[in-house]
Amino acid sequence: MKNDSEQKIEECYCPIQKTLALIGGKWTLSIIRELSSGSKRFSQLQKSLPGISPKTLSSRLQELEKEAIVAKQVFPEVPPRVEYSLTSKGEGLKKVLQDLLKWGTENLKEGY
Repeated sequence: MKNDSEQKIEECYCPIQKTLALIGGKWTLSIIRELSSGSKRFSQLQKSLPGISPKTLSSRLQELEKEAIVAKQVFPEVPPRVEYSLTSKGEGLKKVLQDLLKWGTENLKEGY
């Protein structure tokens, strides 16, 4: 059974709509932004994203992993160590984030 996010992505025909359905969810771009500086553990991501619940973070990471935007690496240690990083597909979104930052800086007033 597909979740709402998967259903929305499949229903899109326009590449822009499909992309927004994939990365437009709450917290998704923030997670990608945090991973753009390098690999992070779950706890590091949670700490850098105040207000995100563990359930939401886990869900978003799973969605991004399924779409091959984020890679999950499990290290065979005790206790287990898991790190998340952007894949090459995910790295391609850095330019999108930079463009959004530039546009926001140029066009949005402070305190928006």
